Amino acid sequence: MPMPLTVGTGAGQFSETHWKSLRYFNLYRFSIAVLLFASSIFHPASFSIFSLERGAFHLTLTSLYLLATVIFAVGLHFYRRRFNLQLSVHVLVDVLVLTLLIHSEGGLRSGLGALLLVSLAGAGLVGQGRLVLFYAAVATLAVLFEQSYRAMATEFEMVDFFQAGLFSTGFFAVAISARLLARRVIANEELARKRGIDLRNQTLVSQRAIEQMQDGVLVLNRDGLVRQHNPRAEQLLGLGDPTERQLVNYSTELALGFSAWCAHPSDEPMLVRAPASGMQLRARFVSTDSSERDVLVFLEDMGRLQEQARQLKLAALGRLTANIAHEIRNPLSAINHAGELMREECADPTSERLLRIVLDNTQRVERIVSNVLELGRRDRAHLEVIALRQTLPTLVEEYTVKEKAATGVVQFEFSGAATLCFDRSHFHQILWNLLGNALRHSRGRPGSIRLCAQNGSREGWVDLHVIDDGGGVDEGYREQIFEPFFTTHSRGTGLGLYIARELCDANGAQLELMHSESGADFCISGRAALCQ
Repeated sequence: MPMPLTVGTGAGQFSETHWKSLRYFNLYRFSIAVLLFASSIFHPASFSIFSLERGAFHLTLTSLYLLATVIFAVGLHFYRRRFNLQLSVHVLVDVLVLTLLIHSEGGLRSGLGALLLVSLAGAGLVGQGRLVLFYAAVATLAVLFEQSYRAMATEFEMVDFFQAGLFSTGFFAVAISARLLARRVIANEELARKRGIDLRNQTLVSQRAIEQMQDGVLVLNRDGLVRQHNPRAEQLLGLGDPTERQLVNYSTELALGFSAWCAHPSDEPMLVRAPASGMQLRARFVSTDSSERDVLVFLEDMGRLQEQARQLKLAALGRLTANIAHEIRNPLSAINHAGELMREECADPTSERLLRIVLDNTQRVERIVSNVLELGRRDRAHLEVIALRQTLPTLVEEYTVKEKAATGVVQFEFSGAATLCFDRSHFHQILWNLLGNALRHSRGRPGSIRLCAQNGSREGWVDLHVIDDGGGVDEGYREQIFEPFFTTHSRGTGLGLYIARELCDANGAQLELMHSESGADFCISGRAALCQ
């Protein structure tokens, strides 16, 4: 079969199909050589196309031709280079052998010229454009030379030259026609190959997309037989691949819904319960235009949809809260300022007590507003390498002065790299919250709070522990302490640890409550250096 050929003689210029076409062409030549050789051996007139007087010459010539085709066949099997040269040698040998046979049998009247036409047609299908014309020209020159030699050796007959001219014209016509046909086939094959590649790529992309979909997909025929399904469908239904691929083996409730949909098609989804996992799924049936009227079933996890809806609500609530916090801050500052002025002029103990309650709650609301605004800036992290050996003592000194804590309560332990890749303002906010919790629950003695910086369990990471000697965190609260607005302190906002974990996450770090025999151990795990 003809294939597109690339100009060149290197092994890499021609595909396996090109060489296969040349092998088929050589197989045809081998078959002709066998027939000619057999015809030379069998002398009875019913078998031989040659005269008995020239049997020896025919036998020698056909034997050499048969030997040449065998050598060419073996060479094609082991030597895959110089495609055009090998094809040219094959065609030229055919032209030589058939011209000699034509001459020995009295010219073109013997009918052997038709074999030349077939050889040129085969070369036109396998070879290239200019080479095909070259083969036709060589065959034309050979036939004309044979006819001229015959005319000089014997009597001159115009009809023989006319017949030679017709054959010569036929050589070019057959070669050109075969080449045009081959080019058309080549163009169609190349188009089919490209479309096959595009179809394969599209199929792979579609298959990959279906496999990675968050929704389960089933393909059913009208009898409820599952033709295809993606891995997500197995996960949602909580089943492996059943032996009998009937929908009822996947989910009885889903099979009943499919039967009802077939009776009365509708775009409304239905809710089903997965038989093994107990998950609630939303199933939607969609008909297709396939020849067998297959049906697509899309399965959605209602839990995931509800979680997405909750996240959207939380995001909207966060934006609303941040806007409200901005609006509250100004009147809150005015109330606090007015309260401070009134306390300076107030001498009544009852009024002073009420003013203190107003001012304390004003400061609490101010802390909540500050925490909410700080949470809104969690994504604005500017990472830098923080040297803990220099930063922690300065930060703790600032904290003890501002919060009026006893000196010596906090001790430091450093080992390893003792550096963190963090946003400095975020790091200060996190440590401020953790130190506040530790100081509130510790015994308040020298060394009650320890800050330990050491190499982490993962290579290139550093762990910073904030440990106190208090009573620790109750086991019932371990899963709740990082939730927003959860607090065990009467004056706490419940946002400190929540904001600390969110800021750690914004910096690519982790904040966890470690298990300890006494007190609470909060660990910040982060990278020791900037990521490139």
